Formats: sequence, structure tokens, C-alpha cells
Amino acid sequence: MHAPEEGKLRVGFTELIDLAAEKVGGQALLASDEFFAGKENLLKSGRGVFIPDKYTEQGKWMDGWESRRKRVPGHDWCILKLGLPGVIRGVDIDTNHFLGNFPEYASVDALEVEGSPSPESLVDAAWTRILPQLKLQGGTRNLFAIPDERRWTHLRLNIYPDGGVARFRVHGEVRPDLARLTREKGAVDLAAAENGGTVVACNDAFFGTKDNLILPGRAANMGEGWETRRKRLLPGFDWIVVKLAVPGTIERVEVDTAFYKGNFPESASLEGIYLREPLVDFANAHDLSWTELLPRTKLQADHRHHFEPELKAKGPFTHVRLKIFPDGGVSRLLIHGRPA
Repeated sequence: MHAPEEGKLRVGFTELIDLAAEKVGGQALLASDEFFAGKENLLKSGRGVFIPDKYTEQGKWMDGWESRRKRVPGHDWCILKLGLPGVIRGVDIDTNHFLGNFPEYASVDALEVEGSPSPESLVDAAWTRILPQLKLQGGTRNLFAIPDERRWTHLRLNIYPDGGVARFRVHGEVRPDLARLTREKGAVDLAAAENGGTVVACNDAFFGTKDNLILPGRAANMGEGWETRRKRLLPGFDWIVVKLAVPGTIERVEVDTAFYKGNFPESASLEGIYLREPLVDFANAHDLSWTELLPRTKLQADHRHHFEPELKAKGPFTHVRLKIFPDGGVSRLLIHGRPA
């Protein structure tokens, strides 16, 4: 485990997808107390804002989860359902804007349960402690690595004894139901995060984070896609590599530029590769032997591009690389195929 300040310098798990985020289906199910601010705020995007003169009937409005001051023994807690079940590599307990009212300590418990049990039934479930009770700091991101290889579906954030947390991020690796994927009769989106697809590398994500490219559903706005900065050294291109959920043959591809109008790529191409060695340094992706799936093709603004007869190869592949020329934004990439 790392103390908060040490964690900021040493842990790299924040590059992994947030398994609990609201935008991937994460839910705050039940809290022991949410008198000042609702539990749902924990999973929202951003770090939370502070509005000095905003109040509610309960007191000061805060952009986070905040319980009342505890006058009896005990501590507060919040049970959350992960939007993407998986292995947790680290958590970010962000106390942004909570200064005189942040919890002194926090811990995290985990649970794996299938189906949709009632939140109340989870209170007395057989939880496993994956993060011991550790000291927090106010007004900052408290980062803690989690050395655990098990798959989890639910978490319980415990705060001691009470107070406020702005955001709770759960970074890790998706572990989907692979048996379901392999028995699907039709094509499935092998790149989708919910199926276990992972963005393993990209050369630039200045305006839009890399994981947005494979999130569920269509983007709600321009901020929910992958977008690079303006390229000043031409010619050139930007790129992003997606590890497919399982090796598979590719039948059709969708490149969605929704909401990108003055900043969509002029064109794009797609390549695939089959790698038996999982640990590859994609910083040198150009040195690998990629196979062309989709030749460089002109794109349109704010448009869903579907490619099927245009595909030059089927695979099987373990990874795909999308290249955009020269730069810009793509909201979603869907790789429909069949597990090999």
C-alpha cells in the first residue's frame, strides 16, 4: 500500500479504466448516511466543483458524498456496484474541496455476487477487506494500490468516522463473462470495455481520454470521445491500440465521429495483429508486423461509419490499431467479430 503523497508519485494504475464510473454503469446503491450530499456524486465525472454561496435546506451544498457529524460510535459507509466487474489495481479517494470535513481514515471492502440482489441484502454479506483502514488527506486525491488478483462486482467504501468524499475511482481490468462471449451465436463487439476490451496504448489523448473510445453506448457530447491535440508537424498521424477481449475474427467495424465537426480526422485506417506474448511495449508499435484491415479511408463529421466489404483481412487478431490522419477526435470504435 502507498500513502497518499507517495502514491501520487509511484502508482500508475490511474491509467486503467474506472470500473465504477457512472458512465460505464456504476451505481451507488446504499449509504449509511447522506445527509449533506448524495452518494451518487461519488461516481460522477470530473473532480467536483465548489460554489461558495450555494446552500440547501440541509446546509452547505457539496459536490460529493457527505454524511452528518457522527455523535455515536461507529463509522459511515457506502455500497457501490461496479459498472464493469473486474480486478481492482487501485482506488482514488478524492477529497477535493472537503477540507474541514473530510474523513480522517478510509477502508474498502469487496464482494463478488451475480444477479441483482437488493442493496439491503448486501449489508451483512461476506465482504472481503481489500484496503485496510488508512489515513486520508483533505482536498486531494488519495491514491492506494490494491495487491489483489480476484474479480469483484461490488465495493463498500468505509469512512471513519464521518465526513465527505468528492469522488471515488476504482481503476482496474475488466473481467467479463468469457463463457457468455464464446457461446454467442452472432458477432460481438470484441473491443468493447464491457466485454473485456482494453486500450493498451495511444500516442496522444490531450482532449479526450483513451478509454472513452470503447465505453458502452454512444457518446453524449464531444467530451466523451478520444481526441488528440492539433498536429503541427505534418505529415503524420495519431494512433491508438486496443487489445480485444479475446482473439477473434473481424466481420465489421464502426468508426463513430459523433459530435466531432470541426475537429474530426480527415481519414483513418485500421490494422490488426496476433500476439502470443501479452507483454508488449506498444511505445514502439510501429515496429510490429501489423496487417491492414481497413486502408486509409476518408471520414465525415459527426457520422457513424460502417465498414464490412471494405475490410481486407479477417484475422484472427488479438489487437487492433486505429490510425487517424492527421489528428482529431473519434467518439467510439466498435470491432464486431467472433471469438476464435
